Amino acid sequence: MNHLRFLRYVDEVARIGSIRQAAERLHVAPSAVNRRIQDLEEELGTPIFERLPRGMRLTAAGELFVRYIRSRSAELDGVRSQIEELKGKRRGTVRIVASQALGPAYLPGAVASFRTAHPLVAFEVTIGDHLQALEALRAFDVDLALVFNLAPEADIEAIRQFDQPLVALMHRSHPLARRPHVYLRDCADYPVVLPDRDIGGRQLLERFMMRSSVKLRPMVESNSFEFLRGCLYYQHAISFQIAIGAVTEGGELVARQLEDRHFPKGKLVLASLRHRQLPVIAHAFVEHVQQTLATAGD
Repeated sequence: MNHLRFLRYVDEVARIGSIRQAAERLHVAPSAVNRRIQDLEEELGTPIFERLPRGMRLTAAGELFVRYIRSRSAELDGVRSQIEELKGKRRGTVRIVASQALGPAYLPGAVASFRTAHPLVAFEVTIGDHLQALEALRAFDVDLALVFNLAPEADIEAIRQFDQPLVALMHRSHPLARRPHVYLRDCADYPVVLPDRDIGGRQLLERFMMRSSVKLRPMVESNSFEFLRGCLYYQHAISFQIAIGAVTEGGELVARQLEDRHFPKGKLVLASLRHRQLPVIAHAFVEHVQQTLATAGD
C-alpha cells in the first residue's frame, strides 16, 4: 500500500504546513516528500499547495484532495477492523474527542472497563469543545465525539443524547455542604468561581440568570476545571459543574443539586460524521458508552 503512504505525505504537510517538519515526523527525507507532492500535482494537473516564504498552504484543489485522502484512510481503518473481526479478534484504535468535564473520571473509567473486555484495543483521546469536535469529525481526525451542547449540523449524526444537570461544587467544610439541596440564590452569598463563557455549564447558568433575579459575580473565571476545583479549598468558594464531571477528589469536595425550578439541563451528545462507516471497534465502544451513561443516569 505504498500509494497510501505517499498520500499520507500530503496529509502530514497539510496538517503542519511545512515539508521539513512533516518529513521529520514521517522519518523520511524532505526531498522524498517534496518529490511525491510534485508527482501528485503533475498527475492531477493542478497545484495542491501554495509555496509560501514560511511554509505550505493548501489550494482549493488541495483541500478537496486532502479530504479525499482522509476519507480513504478512514475507510481503510474500517476494513482493517472488519478483517480483525473475521479473525475473531477485537483490536484497533478508537479515536474520540470529548468535553473537558469527562476527562478526570468518566472517560478514563469507560476506557478501562472497555479494555478489560477488549485488551488489544488502543485509544486516542482529544479534549476539546463542541467547535473543536465538529472540526475533528469533519477532518476524519476522530471517529466519535462525546461533547456537551453539540448543535445540530446536517453532516453530523447525533447517535444519542443524555441529559446532564448542573450541580454546585464546594469543599466539604462549606456551610452549604450540610444541605442536601441548594438554590442558586444561596450560592450568591459566597465567592463564586466560574468556567469561562465557552463552556457548557457556564452557558446553562447564563441562560437561567437571564430570566432570574439571581446574579452571580465571579471572583475567578477560567477555562481549566482543575484550577477551579483548586479554588474551592479557599474562602468558601463555590463553582458549578455538569453532574458527570463533578469530581469530588476522594470526598474533599461535595456536589449539591440545584433545586431552582425550570433550571435547564445540558445535553451530552455522542456523535459521528454522518454516512461515515465507522470501524467495528468504534461501533462497539459506542454501545459501551451508551450502556455506561444509561447506568450513570439511573
